[in-house]
Formats: sequence, structure tokens, C-alpha cells
Amino acid sequence: MLRYAIPLLLIATPALSDEPPHTGVAGSRSMPELSDILLAACAAGGLWFVRSRMRARLRRTPKD
Repeated sequence: MLRYAIPLLLIATPALSDEPPHTGVAGSRSMPELSDILLAACAAGGLWFVRSRMRARLRRTPKD
């Protein structure tokens, strides 16, 4: 397994790419990226799902 890992790590090095991954110059952002919007939607969906399951669980509990 290790003999496969070392060549794969060497292939994945960013030093061999044509353009550097980070130039050091900050750009301006006029709006959120698509990934930001998708993360917020995923978090909201997860919260909704968990809360609905918790409500259903509390409804099923027998009252003593």
C-alpha cells in the first residue's frame, strides 16, 4: 500500500502545476460562492431533518 501512496502523493503536488494555487493577492467578492450557498442549504436541511425526527420521537413516547 505504501508503494502506491508515495507516487500518488508526488502526482498530487501543486508545485508541478502551471499556475500557483495562491498568488498572495486577495480578490474582491461581490457575492457568495455557490459552495457557500450549498453549505448553508445543507445545514438548514440537516437541522430541519433532525428537528422533525426529534418531534416524531417525542410524540411516540408513551405517557406515564
